[in-house]
Amino acid sequence: MKKKILFSFLIIALVMSNCTKSTFEESSLPDENSDPMDRSEINDFVIKKIHETNDVFHWTDANDHMLWSAVVLSDSLVTIGYKPAGVNQIDDIIHKLDLEQQEWKEARNKILTYIVNETNSKYGTTYKAEDIMPYGLESTLPYLDIRLYDQGMMTVLREMPEVRYLEPSGYSMEEVNFRSDSGCGSYDANVNSGDYENISPTSRRSWHHLNANVDDAWNNSNKGNNIWVALIDTGVSKNQDKLNGEFNEKESAGRSIEKYGFYKTGWWWNKKYDGWHDKCGHGTAMAGLIAAPRGTDRTPAGVAYQANLISYRGTSDVVINGSDEKNGVAESLKHAGNQSKVKIISMSIGDVFSSGKVKDAVKYAYNKGKMIFAAAGTSLSWTSWWGVIFPANMSQTIAVTGIKTGSPRVRCNTCHDGDKVDFVVEMQRRNNNDRTAVSLTTSGNDSGYVGGSSAATATMAGIAALIWSDHTSWSRTQVLNELKNSADTYPARDNNFGWGKVDAFAAVQ
Repeated sequence: MKKKILFSFLIIALVMSNCTKSTFEESSLPDENSDPMDRSEINDFVIKKIHETNDVFHWTDANDHMLWSAVVLSDSLVTIGYKPAGVNQIDDIIHKLDLEQQEWKEARNKILTYIVNETNSKYGTTYKAEDIMPYGLESTLPYLDIRLYDQGMMTVLREMPEVRYLEPSGYSMEEVNFRSDSGCGSYDANVNSGDYENISPTSRRSWHHLNANVDDAWNNSNKGNNIWVALIDTGVSKNQDKLNGEFNEKESAGRSIEKYGFYKTGWWWNKKYDGWHDKCGHGTAMAGLIAAPRGTDRTPAGVAYQANLISYRGTSDVVINGSDEKNGVAESLKHAGNQSKVKIISMSIGDVFSSGKVKDAVKYAYNKGKMIFAAAGTSLSWTSWWGVIFPANMSQTIAVTGIKTGSPRVRCNTCHDGDKVDFVVEMQRRNNNDRTAVSLTTSGNDSGYVGGSSAATATMAGIAALIWSDHTSWSRTQVLNELKNSADTYPARDNNFGWGKVDAFAAVQ
């Protein structure tokens, strides 16, 4: 889905010159900063690097001028990961850090003091750190989000031993038009009667459940009972009764749903949360695939229809490429990580750019013991040469993609594959790309199609909940091993499809 540029550098200068705060003027920029690279130049470099590395793009591969140009072409917000100068690897301890310890405070203050002093000196302003930090001071993870306009300052910062990374927070490959096939929409559809089965009491089962033996697993498992699954996506719709007052009806009685909104909107000096309600539709469809109730009104039941659900509105759509989206996803991961009751996190979202901020938050949640499923990627057919996207490419996540029915095994028409894929789910008819998984719509009692690696990921999260509900004392590793053992390629691993397709019935035995 096409992402809009939030600001050009000129627009930023014009808007800021009209606000009541002290501001930078475009004309005050030094000559060395007057010629940023074009977006097309940056995108060409990014695509070339992705081809060369067969990986997502990392901003450490950009030189200082390209980095600054990307900041100028977005919202002039950078994310700076920091650490004490003498500390090297923090991945294994990131969930235990006390950022108020002296060495961490000193590292943070050194960076902030440099930015504030240099900014005020160069541009004749009287900023304090809080004036140019739209999300405030982060208290859990070691990164800073701050307005930064100057290439020379970025060069100095990148060389500081206290800086782990410095990245443009809001850069988007607009001209390349990376998007998801399972983007925003109501998902209302005239569902083919052959793509669902009526089940008790008056509910439906999506056809793709049968391809994973979910129906037999239901007869031999606790159906996700007492397991909490966290969904980080676009939220859930306040107009979909099955994810509100009717969430615990009939055969799904006795469970709970919680909803949080960590996505912020507004101008950088006045950011506000915009609530938990899904304005996109994608999160509602994913929540339906995971845990929609087995109840009434002929709506489709989720795989783990007795599981509890926490929905996080962390993004506005499926691509994590805006500053507000990265912040919302990171906040959601931290919150889910701190919920001891949460076992599983499902993320049917991603990007072709790595984000240090989101990466820190993934590691935080992972170190808290969460099993994190992430979509391998869903895009236009002409961009499908991209491999597994971020954060599914991380070792801390379980990458899932979608495949078509039948053999030989092929990915769905818009799905990504690659050597970082762990599992696959059949979610698309082989001879009809429009007939995919069946889930809830944003409102009413209709059924709708939803596809891509998004649908595959949410389905796998539900299968994991079935297993864990039968073995509540198991660790994440034990559940993962059960998924592997019941996959049709294991113990071999396919270069494009990982361990293969999971048999949910075998997994709950």
